[in-house]
Amino acid sequence: MRIAVTGSIASDHLMTFRGRFADSLVVEQLDKISVSFLADSLEIRRGGVAGNICFGMAALGQKPMLVGAAGEDFADYRSWLTRHGVNCDHVLISTTKHTARFVCTTDDDMAQMATFYAGAMSEARLIELQPVAGKEGLDLVLIGANDPDAMLRHTQECRTRGYRFVADPSQQLAFADGPFIRQLIDGADYLFTNEYESHITEKKTGWSHEEINDRVTTRVITKGKDGAVILTKGEEPIHVDVVPGVERNDPTGVGDAFRGGFLTGLSAGLGHERCAQLGSVLAAYVLETVGTQEYTPGKAAFMERLAMAYGDDAASEVEPHVHCARP
Repeated sequence: MRIAVTGSIASDHLMTFRGRFADSLVVEQLDKISVSFLADSLEIRRGGVAGNICFGMAALGQKPMLVGAAGEDFADYRSWLTRHGVNCDHVLISTTKHTARFVCTTDDDMAQMATFYAGAMSEARLIELQPVAGKEGLDLVLIGANDPDAMLRHTQECRTRGYRFVADPSQQLAFADGPFIRQLIDGADYLFTNEYESHITEKKTGWSHEEINDRVTTRVITKGKDGAVILTKGEEPIHVDVVPGVERNDPTGVGDAFRGGFLTGLSAGLGHERCAQLGSVLAAYVLETVGTQEYTPGKAAFMERLAMAYGDDAASEVEPHVHCARP
């Protein structure tokens, strides 16, 4: 299955401040605020939902197509992704803007001050999917969090040209209004949300839980430590537990990894239960690692974890479709 993943491509610049922001803030003077903090450390990580999902798929042996917009500073990130198996031929490179950037400083209270620079991401609205389909073929398009106009354009093009699509609006749900969300999800083959986003979707669209289920073919709701639920028209709900015994180090990118594993299962023609199990095992690797693309699963260890969590039958069914770079 030829899968294109559209969405944000970004880098995260994460700093720590050994102190408390609150000690430098005067409530009565917040309208005149002008403060600076000396950061103790800086970590620069590769990210963006589309980059993370593609990396996860490639880690299991897929050849996903990354579709998004970045700046000329994308060269190192491109090299990293292509070296790990991601097709970056369809990334639009802006000549005037830098790649999107998230800059965040965290203090000793775990309070945060953050800024997101959209940058080149705003040019994703210029990307047409038909040239991707013409060159590569296109069986499924994931439409992830991105420039809002780009999300709408890609969704509308999928409907017009008959491309099957996955609606995955994630963090854009917090800023979007009801009509925008309805346009993104209506008629989707798959709708991905976490439990909180599921409630936001229902509240903002005005559609009930059942109405949304009727408007999409399959709905996948992740529930953190309570696993995931898959709801498909005309079928019984499927519940998949999380992988037990996982050491929690960093939750950033866990949802993206789940999607990468799930899409890998779809590409292999596996059933939804197996898809979610693949996603859950891949998500465990990210949860145990600091950084969204710093894990390197080996096939033997990956399959052992899947068998321990979901049984030998699941492992034997999945094993032929997992092709990690490491044995």
